[in-house]
Amino acid sequence: MAEKEPRTALDERYSSERAAAVAWPDAVTRLARAEVYWLTTVRPDGRPHVTPLIGVWADGALHFCTGADERKAKNLRGNPHVALTTGCNSLAEGYDLVVEGDAVAVRDETRLRRLAAAWEAKYGSAWHFDVRDGAFVNPEAGAALVFEVAPRTAFGFGKGEPYSQTRWQFP
Repeated sequence: MAEKEPRTALDERYSSERAAAVAWPDAVTRLARAEVYWLTTVRPDGRPHVTPLIGVWADGALHFCTGADERKAKNLRGNPHVALTTGCNSLAEGYDLVVEGDAVAVRDETRLRRLAAAWEAKYGSAWHFDVRDGAFVNPEAGAALVFEVAPRTAFGFGKGEPYSQTRWQFP
């Protein structure tokens, strides 16, 4: 997937006077380096479900995996709209990111092999996956479906001085 160039805007209502909008490539660097993301899906009854997970940034999207019988996979069968967040637990420093979009299953095995290599490169050999039948396979953990979330809208929150809120909207 080609990287799309978003419309970038600083929301001055939530930003310090000397704040500036963060460029999307800088946000992508932060997204790629993050180790833990929080995924929000929607249960069939409309209640949110939030869970931490690991993932990789590749091909212009965040990718995560989950077992077919896990709550998040069940939720995605009925509603693909998700939010992925990452950042830090500090108010006075750091940068938080929110990516909103639709979770789309990745089934192409050539692409899955590239993603499996990216997982292992980022998280180490404990996160080695083989690829079979359009899914990741780990001998100890079983099969995992892989999803990509191309950003539709993303938000960045700079904390500390200057505070900032950047919004990226994708065509």
